[in-house]
Amino acid sequence: MSTENEGAEVPADRSAPSTPPATPPAPPATTERKAGQAAEPGERAEAAQEPVTEPVPRAQESVPPAQEAPEAPETTPLPVSPPAEPRTAPAQPVQDPAADRTPAAHPAHAPAAPAQSPYAAPSPAGSAAGGWPPAPPVAPAWGAAAQPAPTGPRKRTGGLVAAVLAAALVAGGVGGGIGYWAASQRDENATSSTTVSSGDSPASFKRDPGTVAAVAAKALPSVVTIQAKSGGTDGEGGTGTGFVYDKEGHIVTNNHVVASAAEGGTLSATFSNGKTYDAEVIGRAEGYDVAVLKLKNAPSDLAPLPLGDSNQVAVGDSTIAIGAPFGLSNTVTTGIISAKNRPVASGDGGSGKNSYMSALQTDASINPGNSGGPLLDANGAVIGINSAIQSTGSGFGQTQAGSIGLGFAIPVNQAKNVAEQLIKTGKPVYPVIGATVNMQDKGEGATIAEQGSGGTPSVTPNGPAAKAGLKAGDVITGFDDHQIDSGPTLISEIWTHKPGDSVKVTYERGGKTSTATVTLGERTGDS
Repeated sequence: MSTENEGAEVPADRSAPSTPPATPPAPPATTERKAGQAAEPGERAEAAQEPVTEPVPRAQESVPPAQEAPEAPETTPLPVSPPAEPRTAPAQPVQDPAADRTPAAHPAHAPAAPAQSPYAAPSPAGSAAGGWPPAPPVAPAWGAAAQPAPTGPRKRTGGLVAAVLAAALVAGGVGGGIGYWAASQRDENATSSTTVSSGDSPASFKRDPGTVAAVAAKALPSVVTIQAKSGGTDGEGGTGTGFVYDKEGHIVTNNHVVASAAEGGTLSATFSNGKTYDAEVIGRAEGYDVAVLKLKNAPSDLAPLPLGDSNQVAVGDSTIAIGAPFGLSNTVTTGIISAKNRPVASGDGGSGKNSYMSALQTDASINPGNSGGPLLDANGAVIGINSAIQSTGSGFGQTQAGSIGLGFAIPVNQAKNVAEQLIKTGKPVYPVIGATVNMQDKGEGATIAEQGSGGTPSVTPNGPAAKAGLKAGDVITGFDDHQIDSGPTLISEIWTHKPGDSVKVTYERGGKTSTATVTLGERTGDS
């Protein structure tokens, strides 16, 4: 955004003398007295400080010296400042009268006010007689006191213009004045300079804990870029992210990052220091979109990232995402938690099966390649695993859409339970209610279907839902005090719990709202 005053013209400076151009212009056809033209005897002292720009009838120019000028309205004369001690600095350049005819910049960019040098050379003798160029004001002799200028009547408009221009020049000259003062001080105090030489500079710079730079510097060595290639002849694969889970070499990431290489493919993990290690899949959970890898020949100095508590996260908390968006490893982005308990269903793009999560929503920039990377809080603790983004779709020839500020992460409390199960058994365990719900309807709750897959009952006999009294056709609208608007939302909420948890369920049947307590069952594996 420009700081120029557009179209604003600052009046001419009445306090600074003018210097005519090198080549005198042709006599003007107007009756206006030009800046610097010889003034009347009674006005010479004022003209030395303030060029007259008001139109003057040509007949007035020939008034003899003895003739008295017309009486002007009485005004308060401007005080004349006493002469300053002459400096040894070079004389400042004299302002060109042509500058008065151009729009002035914003005061912050205005040039410093010109100063008349005591060493200015006198003008030719002919200038004093009214010829061109006009004579400059006579400078006092070295050390002599300046003669006060006559304090005759002054037009009120001239004083106003001079006051406005003086304010503008003061504002514009602050920088130059300070710069000159600093330079003179350095000259006077050359022996007591406080400049630090390069040899005295600190060898390292330590950032305060809690800054993004400090958190990123500590976390980056524990984040890896994962390269996954399928076992087919074409060797297709992709890039994702993971982070060190423990000192044994386990890496946590998304299932969809490693799905293409899970069956006969190859996996590798590259650290921020450039070292690469081969890896293998320990276990995958398609429904949770969580996978655990283990490094082959893992280094002994692994530093696991600390895990936070995703249940304590609040909307507005700061977030830091680390990953390899579009293959750009070790990329750090920041944002906040923009929502919690966001029901999200996402697919891995290969198996056609969806994963469901009650996600943390963040506006930190997340793109393809960030998947599986850590979402950190301001203290550097992992609060989620970056897993999915909402986008407007690809366009303009792009094959992949980028971030629009809607990223979703699996809460770390849920991911931790899944990772522990995968490390322990290699298979995921899911909590279930023992009922099949309609996955298409949305907005009025999760409706228990009339029939399950393959013609099986929609409510498993003697299962958790059946024991709680739920029936086909019931519409579940609440689960553990969370509102339910669809089947995917219900599954997302169920999977935030563990098998054996007792949860209050709110449902509608025949227009009547009822509640029941369901003790969740379990299902092992993804089949």
